[in-house]
Amino acid sequence: MNKPKSVFGHELLLDCYDCRPGVCGDLEHCYSYLSKLVDFIGMKKQEPPTIFRTDRKLYPDKAGLSGWVPLVESSIVIHTLSRHNFISIDVYSCGKFNPEKVMEFTTRYFKPKKIERKYLERGKHYFQE
Repeated sequence: MNKPKSVFGHELLLDCYDCRPGVCGDLEHCYSYLSKLVDFIGMKKQEPPTIFRTDRKLYPDKAGLSGWVPLVESSIVIHTLSRHNFISIDVYSCGKFNPEKVMEFTTRYFKPKKIERKYLERGKHYFQE
Protein backbone atom coordinates (compact mmCIF):
# COMPACT_ATOMS: atom_id res chain seq x y z
CA MET A 1 0.00 0.00 0.00
CA ASN A 2 1.35 3.44 -0.98
CA LYS A 3 1.87 5.98 1.75
CA PRO A 4 -0.32 9.05 1.10
CA LYS A 5 1.45 12.28 0.24
CA SER A 6 1.70 14.74 3.08
CA VAL A 7 2.49 17.88 1.03
CA PHE A 8 1.89 18.96 -2.54
CA GLY A 9 5.32 20.38 -3.34
CA HIS A 10 8.88 21.00 -2.30
CA GLU A 11 10.76 24.24 -2.94
CA LEU A 12 14.43 25.10 -2.49
CA LEU A 13 15.45 28.75 -2.60
CA LEU A 14 19.15 29.52 -2.98
CA ASP A 15 20.90 32.89 -2.81
CA CYS A 16 24.49 32.59 -4.03
CA TYR A 17 26.93 35.37 -3.11
CA ASP A 18 30.31 36.24 -4.62
CA CYS A 19 30.05 33.72 -7.44
CA ARG A 20 33.00 33.11 -9.73
CA PRO A 21 33.55 36.29 -11.80
CA GLY A 22 31.96 36.15 -15.24
CA VAL A 23 29.41 33.36 -14.64
CA CYS A 24 26.51 35.72 -13.94
CA GLY A 25 26.67 37.12 -17.46
CA ASP A 26 27.59 33.90 -19.25
CA LEU A 27 24.49 32.87 -21.19
CA GLU A 28 25.84 29.46 -22.22
CA HIS A 29 27.05 28.60 -18.71
CA CYS A 30 23.69 29.45 -17.10
CA TYR A 31 21.77 27.63 -19.85
CA SER A 32 23.95 24.58 -19.28
CA TYR A 33 23.31 24.80 -15.52
CA LEU A 34 19.54 24.74 -16.03
CA SER A 35 19.72 21.91 -18.55
CA LYS A 36 22.12 19.65 -16.65
CA LEU A 37 20.67 20.21 -13.16
CA VAL A 38 17.39 18.65 -14.31
CA ASP A 39 19.10 15.35 -15.14
CA PHE A 40 21.37 15.50 -12.08
CA ILE A 41 18.38 15.57 -9.70
CA GLY A 42 16.35 13.06 -11.71
CA MET A 43 13.59 15.23 -13.16
CA LYS A 44 12.15 15.56 -16.67
CA LYS A 45 12.09 18.66 -18.91
CA GLN A 46 8.89 19.63 -20.68
CA GLU A 47 10.92 21.92 -22.96
CA PRO A 48 14.53 23.10 -23.15
CA PRO A 49 15.52 26.00 -20.87
CA THR A 50 14.80 29.58 -21.86
CA ILE A 51 17.30 32.23 -20.81
CA PHE A 52 17.75 35.89 -21.70
CA ARG A 53 19.69 39.01 -20.76
CA THR A 54 18.21 41.90 -18.85
CA ASP A 55 18.79 45.17 -20.71
CA ARG A 56 21.89 46.68 -19.07
CA LYS A 57 21.14 50.20 -20.31
CA LEU A 58 17.49 50.30 -19.23
CA TYR A 59 18.07 48.47 -15.92
CA PRO A 60 21.69 48.93 -14.83
CA ASP A 61 21.00 47.63 -11.31
CA LYS A 62 19.38 44.47 -12.72
CA ALA A 63 21.94 43.66 -15.44
CA GLY A 64 22.32 39.91 -15.66
CA LEU A 65 20.35 36.91 -16.83
CA SER A 66 16.97 35.39 -16.12
CA GLY A 67 15.90 31.93 -17.15
CA TRP A 68 13.82 28.90 -16.39
CA VAL A 69 13.26 25.35 -17.40
CA PRO A 70 9.72 23.93 -17.27
CA LEU A 71 9.59 20.48 -15.71
CA VAL A 72 6.99 17.76 -15.67
CA GLU A 73 7.35 18.13 -11.89
CA SER A 74 7.27 22.00 -12.03
CA SER A 75 10.24 24.34 -12.74
CA ILE A 76 13.71 25.63 -12.01
CA VAL A 77 14.26 29.41 -12.20
CA ILE A 78 17.51 31.41 -12.15
CA HIS A 79 18.21 35.15 -11.89
CA THR A 80 21.71 36.63 -11.92
CA LEU A 81 23.00 40.09 -11.09
CA SER A 82 26.34 40.49 -12.82
CA ARG A 83 27.39 43.65 -11.00
CA HIS A 84 27.35 41.83 -7.65
CA ASN A 85 28.17 38.26 -8.78
CA PHE A 86 24.87 37.23 -7.19
CA ILE A 87 22.60 34.39 -8.30
CA SER A 88 19.11 33.54 -7.07
CA ILE A 89 17.76 30.04 -7.81
CA ASP A 90 14.35 28.49 -7.16
CA VAL A 91 13.77 24.74 -7.57
CA TYR A 92 10.11 23.81 -7.19
CA SER A 93 8.70 20.32 -7.62
CA CYS A 94 5.58 18.32 -6.79
CA GLY A 95 8.00 15.40 -6.43
CA LYS A 96 10.52 15.06 -3.65
CA PHE A 97 14.14 15.87 -4.54
CA ASN A 98 17.43 16.01 -2.66
CA PRO A 99 18.30 19.63 -1.72
CA GLU A 100 21.88 18.59 -0.93
CA LYS A 101 22.38 17.42 -4.54
CA VAL A 102 21.13 20.80 -5.80
CA MET A 103 23.54 22.58 -3.42
CA GLU A 104 26.44 20.36 -4.55
CA PHE A 105 25.71 20.95 -8.24
CA THR A 106 25.22 24.71 -7.78
CA THR A 107 28.44 25.08 -5.79
CA ARG A 108 30.38 23.22 -8.47
CA TYR A 109 28.86 25.30 -11.26
CA PHE A 110 29.09 28.82 -9.83
CA LYS A 111 31.67 28.61 -7.00
CA PRO A 112 29.82 30.97 -4.62
CA LYS A 113 31.67 32.02 -1.48
CA LYS A 114 28.40 31.92 0.46
CA ILE A 115 24.99 30.31 -0.08
CA GLU A 116 21.83 31.06 1.87
CA ARG A 117 19.16 28.42 1.52
CA LYS A 118 15.56 27.98 2.47
CA TYR A 119 13.61 24.75 1.98
CA LEU A 120 9.82 24.89 2.01
CA GLU A 121 7.06 22.34 1.94
CA ARG A 122 4.19 23.72 -0.13
CA GLY A 123 0.52 22.83 -0.03
CA LYS A 124 0.60 21.22 3.40
CA HIS A 125 -3.21 20.93 3.45
CA TYR A 126 -3.65 19.93 -0.20
CA PHE A 127 -4.14 16.22 0.52
CA GLN A 128 -6.09 16.60 3.74
CA GLU A 129 -9.79 15.88 3.64
